[in-house]
Amino acid sequence: MSILQATILGIIQGLTEFFPISSSGHLTIAKEWLGLQNYTDMHLFLEFINFGTLIALIIYFWPRLIKICKEIFIDHNFKFLINVIITIIPAIAVGLILGDLIENSSFFNSLTIVAVMLFVIGVVMVLVDKMPHMSRLENEEKLSRKRALYIGLAQIFAFIPGVSRSGSTMIAGRLVGLNNKSAANYSFLISIPIMLGVICKMLLSSSDRVFLVENFSILLLSNFCAFLAGFFAIRIAFRIYERRDALKIFGWYRIIVASLILMIILLQI
Repeated sequence: MSILQATILGIIQGLTEFFPISSSGHLTIAKEWLGLQNYTDMHLFLEFINFGTLIALIIYFWPRLIKICKEIFIDHNFKFLINVIITIIPAIAVGLILGDLIENSSFFNSLTIVAVMLFVIGVVMVLVDKMPHMSRLENEEKLSRKRALYIGLAQIFAFIPGVSRSGSTMIAGRLVGLNNKSAANYSFLISIPIMLGVICKMLLSSSDRVFLVENFSILLLSNFCAFLAGFFAIRIAFRIYERRDALKIFGWYRIIVASLILMIILLQI
C-alpha cells in the first residue's frame, strides 16, 4: 500500500466514522477505486485505523466520560453503565460467534451489498419521523434497560456492510424516544468500549501484532490522518445532530451515493 492510499483511507475513516453513512461502506468503495481489492490483510488494516478515530472520540467525550466515572465510582450510580453493557452485549456476542465468517466472506466485502444497504437504510432515515415511536425521553440517561436492549439488537445489523453502526443505533434511539442529539450521544458513547474491545482483541493476537509491527509506519500515518479528520468531523456532526431533520439529511445523502454506485455497477455489467 502506498503512502497516498494509506492517507486517503485514513481521511475517509475519520470523515465518515461520526456520520451515520457507514464508514466501512465508504472504505469498501475507496478500496475498489484505489485498486486495493487484492491487498492482503485489508481487514486488519481497516480495523487498526479505528485507533485514530477512537482517540478523537475519547477527546470529544472526555468531560462526559469523567462524569460517568464519577457516577460509578463516587456516587455508586450504575444505571448508565448497566444500560451500556446491555446495549453492547448483542454486538459482542455476534462478533465472537461470527467473527471469522464476517472476516472471510465475500458478502461482507461486496460493493453491491454496500450500495443496496446504503440505499435501504437511507430510506429508513428519511421516513423515521413517520414511524411509530415510544414515549419521548428527556435524554439518553433516561433510557430503560428494555429500550437499551432494543438499541443493542439494532446494532447487530451494522455487521452488514453499508448499514452503519451509528446509523442503526441512531434510528433505534429515535424509535425508542430519543431526539437526534441524545441518540447520537448514546450511539458514540457505547462505541467506545466496543472499539476498545476490538483493539485489545487484536493486540492479544500474535498474528495481528506481527501485522502491526510490519506495517507500523503506514498504520501510524493512516491513524494520524484518521484522527485529524475525525477530530474535525465530530464537531460538525454534533452540530448537525441538533437539527430535527438530521437523519433525513444523511438519509438523502445515502440514497444519492447508493444510486450513483448502483448505476456504475450496472454500466459495467
